[in-house]
Amino acid sequence: MSVSASIPPTYNIPMTNIIPVQDRRRFLQASTLLAVGAYSGLSDPAVAASKPEFKLKYLLASSLYGYATLTDILPEVSKTGASSIDLWPMKHGNQREQLDEMGEAKFVELLNKHQVTLGCITQYPLGPFGLQNEMRLAQRLGCKTIVTGAKGPINLKGAELKKSVGDFVEQMKPHLAVAEETGVTIAIENHAKNLIDSPDSLRYLAELSPSKHLGISFAPYHLPQDETLLAQLLRDIMPRVDVFYAWQHGNGCMNAMPKAEELLQMPGRGRLDFAPMLKILKENNFQGWTEIFMHPFPRGIPILETISEVTNEVNLARAHIENLLTKI
Repeated sequence: MSVSASIPPTYNIPMTNIIPVQDRRRFLQASTLLAVGAYSGLSDPAVAASKPEFKLKYLLASSLYGYATLTDILPEVSKTGASSIDLWPMKHGNQREQLDEMGEAKFVELLNKHQVTLGCITQYPLGPFGLQNEMRLAQRLGCKTIVTGAKGPINLKGAELKKSVGDFVEQMKPHLAVAEETGVTIAIENHAKNLIDSPDSLRYLAELSPSKHLGISFAPYHLPQDETLLAQLLRDIMPRVDVFYAWQHGNGCMNAMPKAEELLQMPGRGRLDFAPMLKILKENNFQGWTEIFMHPFPRGIPILETISEVTNEVNLARAHIENLLTKI
């Protein structure tokens, strides 16, 4: 990125403020040393050591636990290294419906008890044009992210695809006004059989998005399992990425299969190398959410039989990710 230089304004300085020649020389020498120090400090080991270590901000998907209660799930959030919960609705989970049943006050009480925040609401049922009330709920609960899919024709390419993405963005503008009002980002996931489902569609969405409140949920699962391609794509759309799913295709999630095969969706189990994508996240100091994720078959069941087994599986994936980060 180029940095444009600006010409400083000219000031009329009173003669009484002029520094004597010898003092002025010392002043200029000191100023030069300070300036050099400020720039060279970027490579100074002491300064580098003081730079905060890059860390991912983990988000725990409630759907990993099937239809388990929020009372049982929320204590697990901190155990997985996450700070926030992502509430999923039926059919993947029913924790979003549980919020409605218990009421906002009781839900906030539970969050506070377990020192958890509501980081995200996943809302495919409402779609991108039905989120106004959900955004206002999110605002009341301090939630900044809602994930959903796009709307529009599928199986498009080239100019036709770009035009349809542009049409979608135009349709989103009234909803983005509410997003800006409530401080919520609507993060569009690249999902199969959707307008936004391909690398080009993601690039067009990032390019045409008129607001920082229209973001992207980046799901490697739904893209070619080529780590070089995925890393380049992530680099291209990085400023718009709000959620990174640590999720690979493995053997898929659309059919019954042995549990060991189903778990190949998790980082560290399947063949996909996450290191190139993690490198892009680190280089860009990614401050969005990272969600370790998979789908079980059928939907609505937990990924493993017990609460503790699910939490342990998430931690296995997180350990793999953190190990990769140490090598980047």
